[in-house]
Amino acid sequence: MRTTVAVVNAPGQDFTFEEVELDGPRADEVLVRIVATGLCHTDITMRTMLPAEMFPNVFGHEGAGVVEEVGADVEGIAVGDHVVLSLRSCRACPRCEAGLVGYCDSSLLLNYMGMRMDGSTTMSREGAPVFGSFFGQSSFAQHALAYADNCVVVDKSLDLTKIAPYGCGFQTGAGAVLNVLRPGPEDSLVVYGVGAVGLAAIAAAQAEGVRTIVAVDLMASRLEVAARYGAVGVNPADLEANDLGTQLVDRVKELTGGGATGAIDTTAVPEVIKQAAQGLGIRGELVILGLGAPEFPVDAIDIMQNGKVVRGSVEGDSDPLEMVPRLIALHEAGRFDVDDLLVSYPFTEVNAAIADVTSGKVVKPVLVW
Repeated sequence: MRTTVAVVNAPGQDFTFEEVELDGPRADEVLVRIVATGLCHTDITMRTMLPAEMFPNVFGHEGAGVVEEVGADVEGIAVGDHVVLSLRSCRACPRCEAGLVGYCDSSLLLNYMGMRMDGSTTMSREGAPVFGSFFGQSSFAQHALAYADNCVVVDKSLDLTKIAPYGCGFQTGAGAVLNVLRPGPEDSLVVYGVGAVGLAAIAAAQAEGVRTIVAVDLMASRLEVAARYGAVGVNPADLEANDLGTQLVDRVKELTGGGATGAIDTTAVPEVIKQAAQGLGIRGELVILGLGAPEFPVDAIDIMQNGKVVRGSVEGDSDPLEMVPRLIALHEAGRFDVDDLLVSYPFTEVNAAIADVTSGKVVKPVLVW
């Protein structure tokens, strides 16, 4: 079938809208008509990270839509179901069987290589392959092929425009709190970088009744949003100019009574990560969610002598088949109110949405057909 996609034709280029030929679903695939797709920072950065031979490429990995066709081997999903799409996993390797689907043995092949496991692409243009299958969906498109392992069936009464970001950004931030740090009311949490992922973490911490929540960001507008979730804002630019790092660490320790129980970094800025670890209390834990610089420094003596933990997390250690319904239930109970973070854009304005989220004008764009 022919469908319209937002495609990047070469590294670093803008998204353009073109028609491609999309395969019909194979036995293990699900054809979804996309209603809305959240715009994630990963969609923006992958345009520059992939080699030229992996273009043209269709990104998008926070899709939500309506099932139009189901492969013969797919169970639990029917035509007409409303679904939220998320990352893929094999569901058979030891990590998947342990519930750690973000660390699936086949994660790289299933989510990032632009093709099916057999090397075929799901899309073509004038007979030439178009790379896709991004997170097993490539949902910057009017139609996408997905799979039972990354399709979360949701109630048809829910607004797909509002829950599309649950498939990645929101579950990553919230999962880092609910699955990894698991703070209690007496704990403290510091979030460095309060875009959509960081604010989802703060919203989850508020839902868990965390005693002290601190938001660190250079954008005053983002700190104002964080304050609505009960977070105390810290803008490093407002601290004394001499030795900003020490001033930030001191301020965090002051607000958390000697050091944070837990911290989350979404910035991927090496110096920020170092300061985030230094701002932890004894046996505190820092979860790194941002992907950027290949290396970052650590204060080795501080980490060793104070028993601190610095660790990464994929998708907040979430299984989307469990986490997306969990977040929806929290939202329905009034404990995870993230609707105000969303701003809808027609899909044709994807490049404007990128400019707005990059500048800090909006927190979470959602592209709608």
